Amino acid sequence: MNLNQAPKHDIPYSTMTLLRPNIASMNGYVPGFQPADIASWIKLNTNENSYPPSPRVVEAILAELGTDGVSLHTYPSASSRKLREVAGELYGFDPSWIIMANGSDEVLNNLIRACAAEGDEIGYVHPSYSYYATLAEVQGARVRTYGLTDDFRIADFPDRYEGKIFFLTTPNAPLGPAFSPEYIEDLAQRCTGLLVLDETYADFADGNAMDLVRKYDNIVVTRTLSKSYALAGMRLGLAVGRPEMIAALDKIRDHYNLDRLAQAACVAALLDQAYLRECCARIRETREWFSAELRAIGYGVIPSQGNYIFATPPDQDGKRVYERLFDQKILVRHFSDPILCHGLRISIGTQQEMERTLAIMKEIG
Repeated sequence: MNLNQAPKHDIPYSTMTLLRPNIASMNGYVPGFQPADIASWIKLNTNENSYPPSPRVVEAILAELGTDGVSLHTYPSASSRKLREVAGELYGFDPSWIIMANGSDEVLNNLIRACAAEGDEIGYVHPSYSYYATLAEVQGARVRTYGLTDDFRIADFPDRYEGKIFFLTTPNAPLGPAFSPEYIEDLAQRCTGLLVLDETYADFADGNAMDLVRKYDNIVVTRTLSKSYALAGMRLGLAVGRPEMIAALDKIRDHYNLDRLAQAACVAALLDQAYLRECCARIRETREWFSAELRAIGYGVIPSQGNYIFATPPDQDGKRVYERLFDQKILVRHFSDPILCHGLRISIGTQQEMERTLAIMKEIG
């Protein structure tokens, strides 16, 4: 059988007729480019952590496997009980306020499934995480976006937002600034539906809004271990919210959504907060150094609270610089969106990686 050819059927039909119309017509989310020969690149395009995870993570995975991998023949904890307990201790919540997920994307997806029916509205800031739109389209929900003002407030946000969910990425990606807890609290009072604080990059920031979960029953905070904990390859995330919301999310998640090795890795990573603080401090220091160096050669750089910066070359031709860096096997993120195409989102790697990137950017001009 030729695997490059579609199988033939006695009764011809179009697969498209089997699909829901919105699925047949939609464009899927396109993640950042992952080169096949990844080791030969400086990869600064997907906000991964260039440093390794805590050594305790590897130890925990090997311990879980044992000498013969016998633990893998049984299912993992369906409730991720130990992870919820450790996360609860870390953030100061009872485990009933926490759900673990296959990356924070799983939580974002399930929040829409739980709260927004077909035709309902969800909102978010543009620019921010474009995957919100994809998840809404899959559900058949409507999308409303709001821009940002020059001082990084949401432009024309209504006194009462009536949508089912509003997603707020803080710190904002791809731009970098974070929203203050006071500003977020005001938004929570203006949202009749759920306010989801996507704190993917909060560990790199000066602060976070986790405490607002206790104060407002319409706030949910999502976190990931992909960035600050350097575990993008394990797909680990979580959400913190009122127990009633967490219980609803628990109903619709995959019952074994985290495998044994991921659960072992998560517990080890969350318990090693000293390593996390050291790693984040290094990235923050490099972020500030790299930002200052780019400004010195004429780039515009938005002050960032994430593990990335958004930088604009003097000629405002982000694509030109992206292509020249690509030629040197340095990957950064260029967006075709008209409001972003003038610049580049550059993840902060190791000091050595950023020194090499800076040298090439100086040559490019």
